[in-house]
Amino acid sequence: MPPVRTRQIHATIALFAFGCLLARAEPAFAQGFGIGPRIAWVTPNSDANIDVDVDTMRYFGGQIRMLSSRFGFEVSLDRHSESLEIINQKVTETPIQTSLLLRLATGRVSPFLLGGPGWYKRSVEPLDGAGNSVSTTEFGWHAGIGLEVLANRHFGVHGDYRYTFLDFGHDDDEDRGLIGGLLPGHRGSMWTLGFTVYF
Repeated sequence: MPPVRTRQIHATIALFAFGCLLARAEPAFAQGFGIGPRIAWVTPNSDANIDVDVDTMRYFGGQIRMLSSRFGFEVSLDRHSESLEIINQKVTETPIQTSLLLRLATGRVSPFLLGGPGWYKRSVEPLDGAGNSVSTTEFGWHAGIGLEVLANRHFGVHGDYRYTFLDFGHDDDEDRGLIGGLLPGHRGSMWTLGFTVYF
């Protein structure tokens, strides 16, 4: 098995194990297991150094969260489908992301940092059923910052901004990084708005 693939599997197992530990935490304010819907606005390539106009696409999906007082674990799935009749194709994109959350406060208003791996599936199929379907999956890391507002112990509204497909120095062009190359570059970004019911 290629080393990169092995590292991806190990990272996913570690994140899942951490999430299981969080689920065993003693319940407190807005802690424990939660599930809910969300909307995401995705910009495929928001790198400021690439002069290309790209459209922001809206995705619908949901997330599962497990929270303790300071840490959290989130698994999210979003979906966007578009029919292109001119070229007889239907394009469906389904990003799946797992994120570790670091809560910076424990009150009703809680900012947080997030980061983790993601799998971005894209399938193309003919609209009239004639022809072959093509499906690809791309792996990439993401990181960002967000805010959750808790209406009560069992309901929260959260939003975040995250960079996707982080580049940790695999590109020789240092200008692709954020803040003059001090932070990793990226190939996309997304805003998310979600609602979670905690049990």
